[in-house]
Amino acid sequence: MTDKTRRTVVLSAGGAGLAAVLTACASYGSPTTEASAEPPAEQPSESSSPKKKKTASKSKALADTADIPEGGGKVFENEKIVVTQPSAGEFKAFTAVCTHAGCTVATVSNKTINCPCHGSKFNINDGSVANGPAGEPLAEKKITVDGDKIRLA
Repeated sequence: MTDKTRRTVVLSAGGAGLAAVLTACASYGSPTTEASAEPPAEQPSESSSPKKKKTASKSKALADTADIPEGGGKVFENEKIVVTQPSAGEFKAFTAVCTHAGCTVATVSNKTINCPCHGSKFNINDGSVANGPAGEPLAEKKITVDGDKIRLA
């Protein structure tokens, strides 16, 4: 019976030591808590930043209307956008990510947006599939035309 008591004492002491170590680790995390308190103080300046970013994005055009050929289009790889002009003065934008395997479409010709990976083609009017293997259309993106400038909306 004394063996059980000794075991209980040893296990209790070990448990107390473990609790002390965990408590020390928990206090080590306090600076993290303080660091997480700092970003809210910076947020007011950041909240004014998005307004500046929106203004900056409004001032920066994606393209000039003259850059987009009638009956064709242009792929903007960095923005993952393709802009088309199906008919004179009508501009459309779609994601440049092919719905088949996620490749970026590469060209616009013969009134289709063309993916180089597996040959999928999409209609410049509405992004619908003109030739598979893609089974889903390209998602339409919102753009605005301000005079001769095309901007992402």
